[in-house]
Amino acid sequence: MSLRQYEYALAVAEEGSVTAAAERLRVAQPSVSQQIRGLERELGVELFARTPTGLVPTVVGRAFLREAEIAVNASRRARATARAGADELVGELVVSVQMGFGTRQLPGALSALRRRFPRLEVTVFEEPSAAEMERLGRRGVLDLALMAVCERSPANAHHLGDEEFVVVLGAGHPRLAADRVDLRALAGEPWVRFDRDSALDGVLVNVARENDITPITAARVSQTATAARWAAQGLGVTLVPASAVPHEHAHLVRPVDPPVSHPVIAVVRQAAGPAETALLALLRQESWPRPASLTPAP
Repeated sequence: MSLRQYEYALAVAEEGSVTAAAERLRVAQPSVSQQIRGLERELGVELFARTPTGLVPTVVGRAFLREAEIAVNASRRARATARAGADELVGELVVSVQMGFGTRQLPGALSALRRRFPRLEVTVFEEPSAAEMERLGRRGVLDLALMAVCERSPANAHHLGDEEFVVVLGAGHPRLAADRVDLRALAGEPWVRFDRDSALDGVLVNVARENDITPITAARVSQTATAARWAAQGLGVTLVPASAVPHEHAHLVRPVDPPVSHPVIAVVRQAAGPAETALLALLRQESWPRPASLTPAP
């Protein structure tokens, strides 16, 4: 078995067909088919079921692909580490961010990282569920993750700062006259909320419980920018991390009383390479603004 076969099998699983996988890998279709057949012969199992809609991993295939993904990611990191020199780092860095956290800080850190290592490829995706991020981390898929809650050991988890939550109010909302908004004063307000299994909706649920509020759900969204935009239009109030508020809505932001905040934790994979180490150092240099810095002075 070879890493090339692993990569081919992963591509087929993601694309659902040999043809699409070959196009993505930029190789001839017969080469992919031959590698998959050879891999199945060597393993003595069927990795894919041939269905009318395409190739679907079998139960055994799914188990194999989970381990293959770990092996391929480890190989990429090993190559990147081996090629890392004083002025060069080649490879892929996979970063996951818990939705809404580090929205302003991560782009600056990544920009500095790319200036330092222009040949480094960075893949970033947002994940609303903290449990899913933990699962991906355990599988070895992630090189670095930004999250609010973490069960990892202190050696892998690094506290970068604290993200304070703010409310976004509609234009003309009477509570904009105050410097801070009492959460209990929002008891009768409609809320723009997040998906039920997201960490951000979990924050609101906990805040509502602690302040004896029963949120009236006006809408549910998947992105913090959408929540802020809809709240600004008067659909309902929303509670989001301060750094996730778009600049054009900063005048509609108010800190809350009692304050709501969560730590921002960077979790790096074990035996972190030079790319993860450099990004962690750059994230430490970023500032984590308080809500007052988002509110224009009168």
